[in-house]
Amino acid sequence: MSKILIVDDAAFMRMMVKDNLKKAGFTDFIEAGNGEEAMALFTEHKPELVLLDITMPVMDGIQTLTAIKQANPAAKVVMCSAMGQEAMVVEAIKLGALDFIVKPFKPDRLIQTVKSVLGEQ
Repeated sequence: MSKILIVDDAAFMRMMVKDNLKKAGFTDFIEAGNGEEAMALFTEHKPELVLLDITMPVMDGIQTLTAIKQANPAAKVVMCSAMGQEAMVVEAIKLGALDFIVKPFKPDRLIQTVKSVLGEQ
């Protein structure tokens, strides 16, 4: 089963993502509240997938994505963004993010994206 790192400064968002993915059979989660924490956990746990919020304190999603891709160019990262952050999403895709989910996300879209990126369709 794939290990998933969920990075969001809002604990309730991490919980919502986890709850939805649990329904799809995912069970192995790591959580981070900011990019700096995410990098430490990414290096330590080497997750198969990172779900990465764009807007966070300390180190935002774009900075974190850049650091993750430097640490592991093959890392699978999906960005999570609120409406109105299209420019940042485009930048994230250019930097190597595989996909993005718009918040508030639809559970089906979240699960479909995660399975697709992990090759579990």
